[in-house]
Amino acid sequence: MAKIFLRKKISSRIADGHPWIFGNEIGDEDGAYEPGDIVDVFSSNGSFVGRGYINPASQIKVRLLTRNQQEEINDAFFLNRIQKAWKYRQKLGYVENCRLIFGEADELPALIIDKFNDYLVIQTLSLGMERWKDAIIKALEVTFNPKGIYERNDVPVRELEGMKQQKGFLSAPFDTNIIINENGLKFHVDIENGQKTGYFLDQQDNRRCIGQVVEGADVLEAFCYTGTFSMHAAKYGAKSVLGLDISDFAINTARRNAELNGFQDICKFENVNAFDVLKQWVKEGRRYDTVILDPPAFTKSRENIQKAVTGYKEINLRGMKLLKPGGFLVTASCTNLVPPELFLQIIEMAAKDARKTIRQVSWQTQAADHPILWNVPNTQYLKFLIVEVS
Repeated sequence: MAKIFLRKKISSRIADGHPWIFGNEIGDEDGAYEPGDIVDVFSSNGSFVGRGYINPASQIKVRLLTRNQQEEINDAFFLNRIQKAWKYRQKLGYVENCRLIFGEADELPALIIDKFNDYLVIQTLSLGMERWKDAIIKALEVTFNPKGIYERNDVPVRELEGMKQQKGFLSAPFDTNIIINENGLKFHVDIENGQKTGYFLDQQDNRRCIGQVVEGADVLEAFCYTGTFSMHAAKYGAKSVLGLDISDFAINTARRNAELNGFQDICKFENVNAFDVLKQWVKEGRRYDTVILDPPAFTKSRENIQKAVTGYKEINLRGMKLLKPGGFLVTASCTNLVPPELFLQIIEMAAKDARKTIRQVSWQTQAADHPILWNVPNTQYLKFLIVEVS
């Protein structure tokens, strides 16, 4: 096994437990390796730091899997890690649908596994993790005996690791259109063609939080995707719900979800660009009791942070202006590039420009099946805020 030695002056990030080691943090190397191989990492003075996989083609040259020098990386390692993650979810009650593996937060960097009923969706986002895909599949079969496993590796980040994008069955083929249960509601999930792995599990707890602010309300949900917040609003007693999304696929699925739950008379959906219509509706004087904003990430790179700030501010400004006095804004941001403090500042700036007073009702992050490691900041990415606006 090759040995990798860190430079003398390195970030405290590695010592504090972050599993990423960048190329410019590495000094000497001892021994040969192939991209994706397991290597041992040592400090400049020779003390053991950890064991992980290496890829010189990636900016993140090494991702650590363990800091225990006695722990071997083999098939049993992946079985143990997956079973440990499953026990954690079971203890917290995330049994039917959950993010089973959340990358770094489950000590399996660059691996994502979502569980939908008896079906599993997997993403291996680095070359090192791709090399262990067979062991991961075997561990999933032993632990769950699932009805099907599907890979959604149709993501650009794989190209940064020198891999191609791909998706397809990792088990016998099955119908990739399934129905899941969440909070007493039913939702269509298209594992093959839906966003990410087919469904956004990270908001499942937050969707319950809107109950008190939608009862008897006229609700607007922008960027509604397949209408999950809209269905919850109807369940919790909304008088009317209007969902907006630019995607034909999303709107068609949202309408099917409304019919599936018997809310087709309460929930209506329009296939429009939310940015455009919200601006127009403010001018027209439309007003709602509750506005829900759960937009996609406005940036995927640090270079475009200002673009994201501008986008979040503008959409929240419009959302506030569409509220009746004393109405509620439910707003979220899903990019880890906008930290919680910055997101709150953006909402404050939007309120100031809208000449509104806001009062915090709820402030949360992603569901606990997406655990957060305090020494790995990128594991906390979702911000979820409810405010009263007057």
